[in-house]
Amino acid sequence: MEFHLDRNSSIPLGAQLRGMIEYAITFGALKPGEQLPSVREMADLIGVAPMTVAQVYRELKAAELVYSKPGAGTFIADASSLLGSSSQNLDELHRHLDALINCGMLMGFSASDLGALVSNRFSERQRQLKKKTVFLIGNFIDAARDYAQCISETLGEIAQVEATTITELKNDELLLQRAGDADLLLTFAHRRREVSVLLPGLPLLNISFIPSETTRRSLASLEPLTRTLVVSIFPEFTSLMTRGVERFAPHVTQVIVVHRDDPQLSELIKETDALVYATGAQDLTSQLSEGQQSFEYRHVPDAGEIQRVVVPLLQQGILQASNTGDRNENQ
Repeated sequence: MEFHLDRNSSIPLGAQLRGMIEYAITFGALKPGEQLPSVREMADLIGVAPMTVAQVYRELKAAELVYSKPGAGTFIADASSLLGSSSQNLDELHRHLDALINCGMLMGFSASDLGALVSNRFSERQRQLKKKTVFLIGNFIDAARDYAQCISETLGEIAQVEATTITELKNDELLLQRAGDADLLLTFAHRRREVSVLLPGLPLLNISFIPSETTRRSLASLEPLTRTLVVSIFPEFTSLMTRGVERFAPHVTQVIVVHRDDPQLSELIKETDALVYATGAQDLTSQLSEGQQSFEYRHVPDAGEIQRVVVPLLQQGILQASNTGDRNENQ
């Protein structure tokens, strides 16, 4: 990943770097296990003092977004590992499966018989057990509701998903109390610190987002000579939107990417053929004239990550709660 800071911005360079890494984690430009440049390398790369980079890395480590290996460097953390060891859980599951298979073989069951039995029993247990509660904490409530809906569709009967924002949590004490009873909190990497302060001690997972299919299709459908203006809301997101346009619309040669606060924004909108705006900046479409097209650069939660990380965590919680209940009933 390339790291570029805007020296004309009023945002401190350290804050820009931290935000850029946080956004890159959220939107998939930096993957779990990927190594960041060393403090010295990053300082030389972006032209800041090493102590500035060191402070940013310390803040990211405190937020559990990166981790250090002595003598090796700084790496992007795997969010799922923060909530427990998946390998240990998998080993335990394998032991139970081995016992089931051994018992089934002794009773004359085939592999297909056992598979059907497990599948049917799994569905029955899901219906019997109480749904878990998940809160998706986003930046803008309309987008957060859409994200929550996508996550809910992926989770199915396992959990009910409610959407909110940090602003709503700060302004609504009852909502904050309800969120405090959630089984799992989901948010963006760059919001992790704020959420952990508001709701300390709760299971908190930052999830990845990918450009929606509609966004990818819209970018790909732009004509090669379309004068395209891309507007981000968060300064740190500007470079990632640039990468997205380059990836899904490589044929478009006239692309300008700016921040929402750019003083020339109104003039740039007048001169563009297509406006691509970040979620939360839809009001900019009111400045368009007839013949100018526009669409939102919308992200959606990565369904693959939800299946790989969130589903096992919730299922583990369901089974633990179920086992506790069975023990209580037997006592």
